[in-house]
Amino acid sequence: FRGDSLIETVLFCLVLTVAAIPVALPAVLSVTMAVGASALARMRAIVSRLVSIEEMAGMDLLCSDKTGTLTQNKLTLGDPVLIEAKNARELIEIAALTCDPSAPDAIDNAILDAAGARAEGVRVVKFTPFDPVHKRAVVEFEDGGKKFSAAKGAPQAILELSSADPKLADRVNAAVDRLADKGYRPLGVACTDGSGHWRDLGLLSLFDPPRPDSAETIATAKMMGLDVRMVTGDHTAIAREIAGQLGLGTNIRSANDLFGDGPISPGLVEKADGFAEVFPEHKFKIVEAFQAGGHIVGMTGDGVNDAPALKKADVGIAVSGATDAARAAADLVLTAPGLSVITGAIEEARRIFERMTGYATFRIAETVRVLLFMTLSIIVFNFYPVTAVMIVL
Repeated sequence: FRGDSLIETVLFCLVLTVAAIPVALPAVLSVTMAVGASALARMRAIVSRLVSIEEMAGMDLLCSDKTGTLTQNKLTLGDPVLIEAKNARELIEIAALTCDPSAPDAIDNAILDAAGARAEGVRVVKFTPFDPVHKRAVVEFEDGGKKFSAAKGAPQAILELSSADPKLADRVNAAVDRLADKGYRPLGVACTDGSGHWRDLGLLSLFDPPRPDSAETIATAKMMGLDVRMVTGDHTAIAREIAGQLGLGTNIRSANDLFGDGPISPGLVEKADGFAEVFPEHKFKIVEAFQAGGHIVGMTGDGVNDAPALKKADVGIAVSGATDAARAAADLVLTAPGLSVITGAIEEARRIFERMTGYATFRIAETVRVLLFMTLSIIVFNFYPVTAVMIVL
């Protein structure tokens, strides 16, 4: 319209284009996340992937493990249920043989404390540790020159060993239900006789009390808009009892009933307050189903088999004491036990995200203002308030 030269018009476009780029924005956001990650580290929550801070800020659903996260992971023995054992002492001593004294877990510690010193003349020949697939630990030992085997684990897994008749199975299942209804975790114990036949000795009852701060932390999480769902490998009745004490709801579904070979409907998992009798592969499907329902999902885990679910989750959280594989797959690594660390980390992540959002809003609004001012100056007054060289400088 004014008949300006092509060079001046190109210069006009160049000035506006360069001015429109908020060059500091990526740097400021990265620095903000780095400073936030440092703050989270001081809270004993180590961020392994910076962008996960944004996802953590928007997380609306957390699938939390029970043992060690919602509970104290300090087991104590209750009154045992005797089946073929002569007395409680025999049951505990046989169970102690299946413990690994060099690297005991919480269950082993409770049993070894109750058993005391191992009986003289008993020598362990072969030890097969507990694994989440077979759900039992098996040991071969010598006693008086004869070889025997002993096992402890999930009552159903021990029943499989002993090839129990239906009446014995019904008796064991009834005892399991009674213990679970009281919040006790039943542990089956069996050993072989002289002919190699497995005898179901009875059930040990273990109790893992909730952490003192769990109920309060869950209530705080709900106020923050975070929905917490329990995920545990324990019996459904135990999970229901603990969930009721913590205010999570008592609609606990067994993973065996809920999951088949194919994908699960998001509507079914939405209605459940938690999941029990869960295998590692179920965790992956649970996360997948919640994500299909539109949730930003966090998942806690500590074992090698939890790694796929931690990787699948929007925010994978390796809890205190997790294996190297779980830590490598997680976005957030906790060095302190309990759920309060997670809710504190989410609160800090939201604070970081608000800083980033505030700066981005300011920077973009400032850019638009400068562009409007420069455009009007150039078009209306034929005056360049800022030259291309000045902008670059």
